[in-house]
Amino acid sequence: MTGIDRVQVNHSTLIGLQKAGASLPLKAVKILGRMTGNYLSRFKGRGMEFDEARPYQPGDDARNLDWRVTARTGKPFTKLFREERERSILLWVDYRAPMHFATRGLFKSVLAAKAAALLAWSAIQQGDRLGGLIFSESDHFELRPQQGKHAALNFIRKLTDAFPQSATKSDGNTQQEAAKHALARLRRVARPGSLLFLLSDFRSLDETAEAHLIHLARHNDVVLILIYDQLEKELPPSGSYRLNNGQRTITIDTGSRTLKKTHTERFHTHEAKLRNLCQRAGIHMLSCTTDQDPYTVLQEGLGRRRR
Repeated sequence: MTGIDRVQVNHSTLIGLQKAGASLPLKAVKILGRMTGNYLSRFKGRGMEFDEARPYQPGDDARNLDWRVTARTGKPFTKLFREERERSILLWVDYRAPMHFATRGLFKSVLAAKAAALLAWSAIQQGDRLGGLIFSESDHFELRPQQGKHAALNFIRKLTDAFPQSATKSDGNTQQEAAKHALARLRRVARPGSLLFLLSDFRSLDETAEAHLIHLARHNDVVLILIYDQLEKELPPSGSYRLNNGQRTITIDTGSRTLKKTHTERFHTHEAKLRNLCQRAGIHMLSCTTDQDPYTVLQEGLGRRRR
């Protein structure tokens, strides 16, 4: 891997993930890890469409009465539904400024793009419709769910084209507003029964953003993938270090125990808040560090297809 591949999305690399992505299980998967016992249902991911109305028969669910036909004919009629042949899989990819960082492995944004490409190829392999949202502080790209290989290629092309060529200058408020807007758009796009993957470090989420996530989880299967660098979790051994985020350079002295403790506690508070939200909302949460292989994390986190 070249240095540029660590910090930029490589279009040919994402295309080359087709074989690996096709082997990922998304049909009926068991989420492994801390939230044991949770399943992504094979049927929750399939929507139901109205098919026809027929005369009511004893034993029919009264909640499915077709009141319009009943009123028109004077006789009770029941609605019949058919299961949709495919579901929608939507990928929500964060390209905000904090994602363009890593001290080891790939930039968080590059790893998010690779994980999204793997999921895109899996969706197409299984005959599902693929769509998504890719956003930063300044741009927002929305792809409506479509079927077929062209949908994956189109999504991957957008992952590449939307990748910022330089770090975006933004503050916490701007980042917060970008995330809220992207989640609000996801609510409008996601049809009930969709499978949603959100790839981000989930910084700057306020109560409105959390409310969007809770609402999405009521009607869809949601998988939240937390991406972070080890430095964000734990400071390196005692010493003086220079860090650059593309906007400014700072020097930190990690010899202070208080600084180390505060830094670690800040990350654990952020992670615990996300896990608490996921448990309350029934969201499945996975974690991936910048030096991990996203394919391995997805394969182990989503589990293998149950026999």
